Amino acid sequence: MVTPPVIAIDGPAAAGKGTLARRIAAELGLPYLDTGLLYRAVGRRVLDAGRDPADAAAAEAAARTLEPEDLSHPGLRARETDAAASQVAAIPEVRAALLEFQRGFALRAGAVLDGRDIGTVVFPDATAKIFVTASPAERARRRWEERRARGEAVTLEAVAAEMAARDARDAARDAAPMVAAPDAMLLDTTALDAEAAHAVALEMLRARLAGLPG
Repeated sequence: MVTPPVIAIDGPAAAGKGTLARRIAAELGLPYLDTGLLYRAVGRRVLDAGRDPADAAAAEAAARTLEPEDLSHPGLRARETDAAASQVAAIPEVRAALLEFQRGFALRAGAVLDGRDIGTVVFPDATAKIFVTASPAERARRRWEERRARGEAVTLEAVAAEMAARDARDAARDAAPMVAAPDAMLLDTTALDAEAAHAVALEMLRARLAGLPG
């Protein structure tokens, strides 16, 4: 390709987009950015400061002072961080503060980015877009198993309720609601393991783009 490709991989939590994006980036030799981690880091900073993640001023301040080490905070996958990330992500000022970082990262040498608005807001002209989804029941089961593996005592019903609430917030927010871009290729991973999803996604990309390996 003449210019480095930017591949946008969007979708809801536990659909498999993060695992897929990392594997595609490695396969294609492109940098990878988990943009959701940025919002988790902002939410975590707000919580650690004893502030409310719904407080726009506190969240914007955290976003504008984000440091690289914030992305390796041990609490980024904690239950309370999940909710905080969803809250700060609904604040336009936070999204604006992080937009330049995301675009700058990808434009240097191309990239694979995963998130909830990469193909609609961050890179509406991305070289290729995949929207990864799965049934609510399957997504809840995956997240439940992840949390049990971390030693959390949580019920499947509780996880399903939390994810449904987050999906509703992500879809209803005024700032970049989570929707599939009109030109995104849809990938339903409900019945696919990581290997199968990777194979299908590469087939989609190779059908869309010229010059990919293989």
